[in-house]
Amino acid sequence: MEIERAREDVVVAASAGVSTVAVAILSRFVSEITVGSLPSLAPLAVYFAYLFTRKGGPYGPIDTPRNWAALAVAVGVVVLAVGTTGAI
Repeated sequence: MEIERAREDVVVAASAGVSTVAVAILSRFVSEITVGSLPSLAPLAVYFAYLFTRKGGPYGPIDTPRNWAALAVAVGVVVLAVGTTGAI
């Protein structure tokens, strides 16, 4: 594995991990947010999709690690937003 590919993997993994931890902490300590255990792991699903769908290219202009990281964060925000409404 080349170092650039490893760096890209770390960026996506870190954003998914931080999003997952943020969802778990906010749902635990903020009384208005109620998120179950399974929905709080949703940002990690984005990371696993990134790992298993990127098998060597060629990649399109949208398929970049930065976009995957942004998607993981966006999924975390959506889970928090839905948890605020009490739907999950």
